[in-house]
Amino acid sequence: MSCAYALAKAGAQVQLLERNEIGSGASGGNAGTVAVGHPPLNRRGRLKQVLSSLLDQESPLYIPPRWDPNLWRWLRDFVRYCTDEHVEECMKVMAPLGKKALQSFDDIIEEEAIECGYIRSGYYKVCVTEPGLVSARNEAAAIEAYGYHPECISSEELRRREPEFSSELLGGIHYPESRSLNPLKFLKALTESARLRGARISEGVSVLSMSIISGRVVGLRTNEGEVGADAVVLATGPFSAGILNEVGIQLPLQPGKGYHRDYSLGLGGAPPIKVACELSEASVFCTPMGDFVRFAGTMEFSGLNRVMRTPRLDQLTNAARRCFPGLGSDGPKSEWCGLRPMASDGMPIIGSIQDIKGLSVATGHGMLGLTLGPVTGEMIAREILDADEPQLKKLSPSRFRESTLVNTKNP
Repeated sequence: MSCAYALAKAGAQVQLLERNEIGSGASGGNAGTVAVGHPPLNRRGRLKQVLSSLLDQESPLYIPPRWDPNLWRWLRDFVRYCTDEHVEECMKVMAPLGKKALQSFDDIIEEEAIECGYIRSGYYKVCVTEPGLVSARNEAAAIEAYGYHPECISSEELRRREPEFSSELLGGIHYPESRSLNPLKFLKALTESARLRGARISEGVSVLSMSIISGRVVGLRTNEGEVGADAVVLATGPFSAGILNEVGIQLPLQPGKGYHRDYSLGLGGAPPIKVACELSEASVFCTPMGDFVRFAGTMEFSGLNRVMRTPRLDQLTNAARRCFPGLGSDGPKSEWCGLRPMASDGMPIIGSIQDIKGLSVATGHGMLGLTLGPVTGEMIAREILDADEPQLKKLSPSRFRESTLVNTKNP
């Protein structure tokens, strides 16, 4: 939707095809936190975490043991990127991009007068163990080197700022350069803004294949017929890999499942927290969204499915109750899971496919789909509409050039 909005705003004729309903995927159910400046998931020590996660359904990272050659190849590549050198290269790209992302959000919220519970006071990363606190402080110090301003906070100061926090917390970090919002409200409002700027938005339309002639995309085949196009943007999350495979393009993507539980405010429900926070050891975000609080997170690699595992949902509640003793015993108002597109090197994949003219992708954002949505739309619009616009090579799909085009299906 960010791509459609940015292109329509720039004067292009845009048609967006959504196979279900707007917001039915991870865009509507995510944690609602615009978190910028952090290192990628690929970090030193992840191999040990991957191995231990094979047996623990309540770990932040969970990989059910199964035979899946594509997943194991992806994990092999993922582990190869878990180096300090790779993290540094990622930060050189992602840290400045995060600042642009914040500005993009602020601009859209103001220009379109979007009401989505937009909070600009950052978020807290809180810790219940000494190793967790040490790790959080080390990450904060690393982020500070890239122009961000994390603040280390004591346990007492945390509870002074947010009385609902547990006395069990040992301390935490405040990240002021972050935002929080209700993601579904934001998405619905952005949809209307795109429509008002001329974008045609079709729900319930599934893309069956791409139409390619002489190395150029000329349209799409859908369940409702042919759609012609001068340019096509695949912003199809974890489904991007399957669509591209049909024309011989391989991108290292895996679906990473996340969950949420929403609790209504009030007696028996969620406490009235004021600012979003992340429970560091459990990797669970707690975000106030008006009359409810969303507890969201976890990463599960179990394939392209929407099966909800109760232990994964329970992990959210258990972590939240440890941080917020005031969480009541009433059940959640909603439970959800969704799939995020995870690139093996931990960075989004944004830009044109060199082997097929007119085809671009915007995928692989992992847990930063909301954070980088608007700025990704701007990048895609500039690249499509301005032939002289330089491509950000570090994010381009061309960085995976060892996966080459083998296209014999179309002349």
